[in-house]
Amino acid sequence: MVGAGHVGLYAALRLSRKLRAREAEVTVVDPQPHMTYQPFLPEAAAGNISPRHSVVPLRRELKRCKIVSGAVTRIEHSRKTATVQPIIGPPLELEYDQIIVAPGSVSRTLPIPGLREHGIGFKTIGEAIYLRNHVLDRLDVAAATTDPETRRRALTFVFVGGGYAGIEALAEMEDMARDALKYYPELSVPDMHWVLVEATQRVLPEVDRDMGAYTVQQLLKRGLDIRLDTRLESCVDGVVKLSDGDSFASDTIVWTAGVKPSPMLDDTDLPRDGKRRVTCLPTLQVVDGDTVLDGAWSAGDCAAVPDLTGPPGTFCSPSAQHAVRQAVRMADNIRAVIRGKEPVPYKHKHVGSVASLGLHKGVAQVYGIKLKGPLAWFMHRTYHVSRIPSFNRKVRVVIDWTLAFFLRREVVALGQLHDPRDEFTEVTPKVG
Repeated sequence: MVGAGHVGLYAALRLSRKLRAREAEVTVVDPQPHMTYQPFLPEAAAGNISPRHSVVPLRRELKRCKIVSGAVTRIEHSRKTATVQPIIGPPLELEYDQIIVAPGSVSRTLPIPGLREHGIGFKTIGEAIYLRNHVLDRLDVAAATTDPETRRRALTFVFVGGGYAGIEALAEMEDMARDALKYYPELSVPDMHWVLVEATQRVLPEVDRDMGAYTVQQLLKRGLDIRLDTRLESCVDGVVKLSDGDSFASDTIVWTAGVKPSPMLDDTDLPRDGKRRVTCLPTLQVVDGDTVLDGAWSAGDCAAVPDLTGPPGTFCSPSAQHAVRQAVRMADNIRAVIRGKEPVPYKHKHVGSVASLGLHKGVAQVYGIKLKGPLAWFMHRTYHVSRIPSFNRKVRVVIDWTLAFFLRREVVALGQLHDPRDEFTEVTPKVG
């Protein structure tokens, strides 16, 4: 099992439960000791839930599996071997009979001047914690300075990408910052400048246009600056230059403009399509032209899985909804193949989408039914707490939400987490 994201974790769970010990040993390889439930990253960043409660420990949940903490650096399916670089020590070469290739995706960045130096991603729990601390730190900077330009730069927050990640991150962080300003008498809400930059003419492409338009209207009512049909052209030295001709300085540039398959796939001999995804049959078996690769399977963000509910030539979208269901179908297919039976094609119609726009605000479109406001927000929370793996995490998330009804949101920055040794190093004398 290469990767322990949505696909890897759910597939490993099901295989370990459905296969007898004498039938197979399930090995999971991932550099991280946990699976991140990415839909909860905005709430973890905003302080609505504890960051620890948005991740699922692998060793606790996959007790019947062998966990290898390391990165797969090469797959040679022609020899059915995978090379693994563990956290420490020499590389390992693991042989396999069946392999699930599910390393997921990474941020789809562009060669924009300054983005590498000043951009912040939003795909990992580390990035979510960093963004939270960074935003609160900028409030401290703005409150402490007497220079108008420094204050304006510190209080300008730019989010690039109008998909679910960008909209939810923007809305939740603005909500958090608005709450935090209660403790900053030097600052007011109009001092903050929140900017969304989206290259197309709409946000939330997964829902109908009227729902996307409603989302934009709600964000505009909160005083957010929405730039549609606009591209980020440069951010050298933190000076944001947009395709509409505007230019301004910002200390916070968050990149959420889509994903692409993990570059780890470049070090495999697996077939890929034009978007660098692993080519698959509807059964989730890897296929090279008309040849099915024996023992190779893939799903999730890194795989091109035909969508049998759509027109010919369409593929399943890179969503958690598809990933979780593909993982279950793939695990059942692997069990079937091991027992000499035929695999079953994956077929699932996307039932809809839900998105949070901050506390008590949201949009939802499920089975054609459109909801807005608090009811959509409640549906968003209900759906995702039902999908996060393990009863332990469900309970902890619900407790976090319940406490939030009675206690004020924590709005303290713990920026020292990112450089914990700096102070100790400074006070320790050099030797020699």
